[in-house]
Amino acid sequence: MEESMVKLEGSVAAPMIFFIVVAVQYLSRYVEINMSRVSVNAGELQLRAEIKQLLKEANAMSQPSTFAQAAKLRRMAAAKEQELVKNHEKLRKEMKSSYDSHTKTLIILKLLITQFLMYLLLIIWFWRIPVASIPKQLVQPFGKILSWRAGGHMNENVMVGIIPWLIFSTRVSKLICRKIFK
Repeated sequence: MEESMVKLEGSVAAPMIFFIVVAVQYLSRYVEINMSRVSVNAGELQLRAEIKQLLKEANAMSQPSTFAQAAKLRRMAAAKEQELVKNHEKLRKEMKSSYDSHTKTLIILKLLITQFLMYLLLIIWFWRIPVASIPKQLVQPFGKILSWRAGGHMNENVMVGIIPWLIFSTRVSKLICRKIFK
């Protein structure tokens, strides 16, 4: 009876833990990216539209008689791009001064504490319970490492412990989040 309960709990535990870790990594990466983003204002959008329109007009003038006009429009577009870059830098400096470094540190610390507590809770919950079972042939040289604190082998399967599973899940979820936020 107890063996079937461990098997059922282990079969559900691995995907559940993996999805919890992915969610925490996704949230962490989302906050990190959004804190570094600069907001776009209406003036910047208008400048971008003007640049696009000038370049469109310049490209439409492809004949030798209109070459001078096209060059003039391209120079105007380049000047507006420079203005856009200056506005962007000014806005970024304003945001850096408005976002106090203490606020950033507090948010990051809050995320790290939440992540640490979630990992600690999962470790306590699944300390001596196998999270998953993998055929022995697939993990031949690493069987003992994966079964650390999970009970070793059972029926030619390696029982995966919570700590190796958390390490694996964290690495994979960080890779997934990098691909999503690329």
